[in-house]
Amino acid sequence: MKQKYDITGMTCSACSSRVEKSVGKLEGIDNVTVNLLTNSMQVEYKDGVLTTEDIITCVEKAGYGASLQQAPSQRGKSAPAKPKENVAEKQIARMKKRLITSFMFWIPLMYVSMGSMYGAPLPQWLTGHENAISFAFTQLLLCLPIMYINRHYFEKGYSTLFHGAPNMDSLIAVGSSAAIAYGVFAIYRMSWGMGAGDMALVAKYHMDLYFEGGATILTLITLGKFLEARSKGKTSRAISRLLDLAPKTATVERNGVEMTIPVEDVVAGDIVLVKPGMNIPVDGIVLEGITSVDQAAITGESIPVHKEAGDNVIGATINKTGFIRMQATKVGADTAFSQIIRLVEEASASKAPIAKMADKIAGVFVPVVMGIALITFLVWYFAVGAGFEFALSCGITVLVISCPCALGLATPVAIMVGTGKGAENGILIKSGEALEVAHNVNTVVLDKTGTITQGRPVVTDIIATETDSRSFMAVAAALESKSEHPLAVAIMEYAAENNIAYPQVENFTSIPGKGIFAQLNGDDYIAGNAKLLADNNVDISGYAEKIDRLADSGKTPLMFAKNHKLIGIIAVADVVKPTSRQAIEKLTEMGIEVIMLTGDNSRTAQGIAKDLKLSRTIADVLPQDKEKVVSDLQSQGKVVAMVGDGVNDAPALVRADVGVAIGAGTDVAVESADIVLMKNDLLDVVSAIRLSKAVIRNIKQNLFWAFFYNSCGIPLAAGVFYGLLGWKLTPSFGAAAMSFSSIFVVSNALRLRFFKTDRDRTIQPAEAEIMTVAVEETECSEENTAPQHNTVFMIEGMMCMHCVRHVTNALNSVEGTTDILVDLEGGKASFNTPRENIDRLKAAVTEAGYEVTDVINAEMRVNTENTKEKTIMVLKIEGMMCKHCVAHVEKALNAVEGAGAVVVNLEEKQATVEAGAELEATLVAAVKEAGYEVTEVIK
Repeated sequence: MKQKYDITGMTCSACSSRVEKSVGKLEGIDNVTVNLLTNSMQVEYKDGVLTTEDIITCVEKAGYGASLQQAPSQRGKSAPAKPKENVAEKQIARMKKRLITSFMFWIPLMYVSMGSMYGAPLPQWLTGHENAISFAFTQLLLCLPIMYINRHYFEKGYSTLFHGAPNMDSLIAVGSSAAIAYGVFAIYRMSWGMGAGDMALVAKYHMDLYFEGGATILTLITLGKFLEARSKGKTSRAISRLLDLAPKTATVERNGVEMTIPVEDVVAGDIVLVKPGMNIPVDGIVLEGITSVDQAAITGESIPVHKEAGDNVIGATINKTGFIRMQATKVGADTAFSQIIRLVEEASASKAPIAKMADKIAGVFVPVVMGIALITFLVWYFAVGAGFEFALSCGITVLVISCPCALGLATPVAIMVGTGKGAENGILIKSGEALEVAHNVNTVVLDKTGTITQGRPVVTDIIATETDSRSFMAVAAALESKSEHPLAVAIMEYAAENNIAYPQVENFTSIPGKGIFAQLNGDDYIAGNAKLLADNNVDISGYAEKIDRLADSGKTPLMFAKNHKLIGIIAVADVVKPTSRQAIEKLTEMGIEVIMLTGDNSRTAQGIAKDLKLSRTIADVLPQDKEKVVSDLQSQGKVVAMVGDGVNDAPALVRADVGVAIGAGTDVAVESADIVLMKNDLLDVVSAIRLSKAVIRNIKQNLFWAFFYNSCGIPLAAGVFYGLLGWKLTPSFGAAAMSFSSIFVVSNALRLRFFKTDRDRTIQPAEAEIMTVAVEETECSEENTAPQHNTVFMIEGMMCMHCVRHVTNALNSVEGTTDILVDLEGGKASFNTPRENIDRLKAAVTEAGYEVTDVINAEMRVNTENTKEKTIMVLKIEGMMCKHCVAHVEKALNAVEGAGAVVVNLEEKQATVEAGAELEATLVAAVKEAGYEVTEVIK
């Protein structure tokens, strides 16, 4: 059984170590982790051997308080919401009250005790040796309220000391008690001196009272704790922001009646109504309506996501524009939002191995420091012969300056900030151990389907041999409309996206594994693979080279024939995601070996890998054998991160040193993965590893500072350099230095809040994607011989790929418009159309909700003769690094007379241009003159 407890009374890592050791000794305990930063404890134990009461009693015997955290409802209905009582804020409020009260008495105390040294006037009844008792007693009275308001240090410090586990409070309690006890002793000595008439004895103790030293220790420690608590509060800001997003109510429709109910009362299957601007209360599926949803807090996507009927929506995201009716599918603790909160809290409460090492050191550090303080006092007083006051001052200073606050905070505060920052960006790190191991990863194994690629086939190339591409696609869509094959689905999706209407076919027949037969307008059509067409006497020899090239690129070519004559080829493939190439390049630059692991055949895998900078490609691997591949890599001494979808890859995810579930969406792969990425983006793998490196680097900096501080502070406090250099610290200075060390460590960890993910640091290739297909037309019909112009619309308002689709559909709606290319990043659309269509096209784009800000025309006369000579060339270009490079290449290609429809794609490192074959050398030379190299020309 696994449970989480709230622990009270802990102030330093020695406290957390004490609780951890005490609970860990109980019979039946499998694992226990105590987190000082969150004042929490996670316990895994054997049910039936131990009970919750046993664990709480053990913690109380160790000198601390414990209570079981409220668990989610067993029915899974209660969603995580902001706690009714914010414990951290209450603690800060109490400390603020203590701090103000302490300063109210500390300031006059310092004036009375130290004012005369700086010439400040004091009342006559406090000056002179004859008033020494009044002088000392006044300081004692001012010191007592400070002691009382900060009695926590004495209660907890002496309690843990008597339990044999001294902590930081023990050092403060013993140090301040010794200083104040010495002051009381001095009062008695002065009283005896006055009674005996020994004014020399009175003079000796008059200015050596140490009341201000004890009070200063308590006041400055409280100041440091207050600042530390405020800084620690900032570390959980990401979680707090997520908690604030949790909707409190939902509008549901039950029995035809709308009602507003608490969100925890929503049940799966309820119809939920969400108005614009409202938070979506639970996970569900849209039934009616079109809207955009801000998912930034959950998935890290900066641009609102288009949603319509059939799309999934996530609870706690914001409905931006339209009204929707949705059906609740997951509620309460089952929602993605609830799982995110749970994962982040568990990660914050867990410890990395480096943190456990620091806790072990802190556990023995306090008793060692108390021993050093005692030895310091004994050496100075008995061996060196220094005065009692000097020896006591050195011992107290050692106690105070050595408090291991900085050591105890070095790791948990960095882990808290790091995991919180990851959660802000959709990177959920489940444990401190995963966070630490990730920074040592030197091999990343990537699943292909759905991880590197989109996970679904799309149309990539269209080669029309007898007609224009649009007419050919209409025939292809008609033939495939009755097929349920995934490749047919890709063709139908393309037709829908491009508004291609298609007729109904007759006598449809499907041949499994080969293709289809059908009739259209009395003509016989065949669609399928090369074998099917060869069996039916269709000659495809003239295109064999193109077909082989498409297959070698990892694409599946589909051939279409009319009356036993080839009319076109459509290539379909599961294409690489826009950011996958960039992510693999970044991993390689980090010195990480990147391996693609897939069950697909070797030819397809090599086609995908050809343009990716992969170290190795392993294909033809069964799902159950992926785990063995990971195991073999580990046996070679490699630290392996496995990236997959968390389902078929589950064994490999578990076997890997770090399992990363990518594209988790609403189905978080909590069982198999160590890190869960809410976005289907490989760049987040890079960000997760970089975040791990940043957190571990920060922890090491904190630990170095803590050890360096104590290494320098203890000898100074003990007076080691006093005889040689005259250096000696006072208890007050020691208290201030100790507080500063803790504030420094927390502040250093807070720098992690400025960590930027790789999606933040680079231009989004996904946003720069250009909707394009390679088209080759060898003949044109007479309809296309009308004068056309290559036209570019500069368009404002496009924000995502849904916008690209809307603009494409709008342009397609005007007959006679061809070769449409919409560039999201460039904010433009290029196409060929007769001049008389320009106004209609502008109106269509405006009606779609976008604004045409500029129109650029380049006249291009097209006739039957030169159409046959022109083709679409794809130039593979090396050397392009940024948008300025794109502009240079575009300018160079556009300068070539006879070239048109130029589109340069930075992410693909290629340019598409329409030109005659005789211009190939001229185009290559133009690119070279601009400073870039053409490595391949594909026609």
